[in-house]
Amino acid sequence: MGLLTCLFAGALLLCAAVAGVAQTEAPVKTQAETEAVPAPPPPSPAAWGLGPVNVSGLVDGYYSLGFNHPAGNVSVLRNFDDKANQPELNMAMLTLDVAPKPVGAHVDVGFGRVFDMISATEKDVTPMRFFKQAYISLKPGSWKGVQLDFGRFATSAGAEVIDSAGNFNYSRSLLFAWCEPYYHFGMRASAPIGKEFTAGLQWVAGWNNIVTGSTYRTVGVTSTWTKSKFAWSNTFYGGPDENKANRGTRSLYDTVLLLTPNSKASFYINFDYFHNSPKYTSAYRVYGLAGAAKIQVTRKFYMSPRLEFMNDGDGGATGTAQKVKEFTLTGQYAVMNRLLGFLEYRHDWSDQPFFNRGNELGNWRRQPTVLVGMVAIIGPKR
Repeated sequence: MGLLTCLFAGALLLCAAVAGVAQTEAPVKTQAETEAVPAPPPPSPAAWGLGPVNVSGLVDGYYSLGFNHPAGNVSVLRNFDDKANQPELNMAMLTLDVAPKPVGAHVDVGFGRVFDMISATEKDVTPMRFFKQAYISLKPGSWKGVQLDFGRFATSAGAEVIDSAGNFNYSRSLLFAWCEPYYHFGMRASAPIGKEFTAGLQWVAGWNNIVTGSTYRTVGVTSTWTKSKFAWSNTFYGGPDENKANRGTRSLYDTVLLLTPNSKASFYINFDYFHNSPKYTSAYRVYGLAGAAKIQVTRKFYMSPRLEFMNDGDGGATGTAQKVKEFTLTGQYAVMNRLLGFLEYRHDWSDQPFFNRGNELGNWRRQPTVLVGMVAIIGPKR
């Protein structure tokens, strides 16, 4: 815990230093808190204030029952909820945020299964394994809404975000796990164009990595069109594959249509097309479509079904040429003011034998699970 204490203290000092040059107006929610263009997360308590620094956080844990009882207690194709038949700490995270007026910073620091997975490639920069995001921002008033960020930030692609409570469902979609990046390191700029349109440009060092041999040769282009009852976002990333022994090019096109017809219902449709062309092996593509809804049943209870299809016909992503589907039904209940409970049934199935059952590896076409999750949101009483 000594290393984590140092990281938390260092993150706090970083934000405090930046805060010294920021204006002293009340902080407002910024791009830092909307990593992609997902459905609106449930209301969360306002952050604690430490001068101009907003302080918040969460603790997220789950237990997943895998009916296949797979060897190694791992549900394949999953990412953050991949541990089966055992309790797991998904993430414990502290967030420090200074609104850019004109200079700001954002830091998410913590530990748990999420941090292990999103930073799996960062063995050469071990301290960064404890950060989800860490960047500084610049937004002078004379720039008319243009914001520039530099550092490590969550990807703009996808209908879902890394934090469980920010999504319709507790588990992440196949597209999130197998097509989309988690984060990037580099620079990004966003600018409002009129009242309804926002455009962005990113120049980053690949996907899910900081130290690369390609420097900043991956480009991201983003756009969002927002109306009163819908938001349509488009994201493109393109650049070199970071496999140095077999480097080629890769690209991702992602589009999300979010519908909010009223205050009690939200819907999204997400399409991804991923293409990778390694230098010495065969090119492959992965594409898929996901749709989900979030319906408020009572003041404290939500139901969220999701249905999804992913085609890995070349086997380049999952290792098996297959078409995979999944159905998820999630119930979310506000147990108390800052505590959310989740009960989720999920069923994955493939047109090829792929899933594990007991000690039989890759011999089953189906993988049903039931998950219980709890998310405690750290913040003051409302």
